[in-house]
Amino acid sequence: MRNLKVTVNGTVYDVQVEEVGASETPAASASASAPAFSVPQKTAPAAAPAPAPAAQEPKKAAAGSETIESPMPGTIVGVNVTDGQSVKKGDTLVVLEAMKMENEIMAPRDAEVAAVLVSKGDSVQAGTPLVSLR
Repeated sequence: MRNLKVTVNGTVYDVQVEEVGASETPAASASASAPAFSVPQKTAPAAAPAPAPAAQEPKKAAAGSETIESPMPGTIVGVNVTDGQSVKKGDTLVVLEAMKMENEIMAPRDAEVAAVLVSKGDSVQAGTPLVSLR
C-alpha cells in the first residue's frame, strides 16, 4: 500500500493505493479481504485564493445629458475623448473590441463630452454607459 496526497479542485485528499505486482493474479487480488482502494479522507483545504479587489464605484452621467451606451458586450480598447472636449457628429468616442473586431462608437451629434464613464481595459456589457454628452 502506498499513501498519496491528491489535490482535486483545490481540495487535498489522502488516499491509499495498492500496487498490484506482476506475480499476483487478478483472482488472488480479488479474493483479498482488504479492498484495493480506500475512501478518500478530506484534509485541510489548500490556501484560499486572495479575494478579488473591490470594484470601483461606477462613474455617473451628468444630469441633463445624453448617455451613449455600449451596443454589445466587449472590452474597451481605446478612449478617444476627455471630459469637456467638443466633438462633431461622427467623431469616434470609444473603441470597443467585441468578437475580435474593433467597433468605433461615434458621436450621434455635435456636442460637448460631459463625462467619460469607462477606461481602457474595462469589460462592458450591452447597455453599459460609455460616455455622457451635453
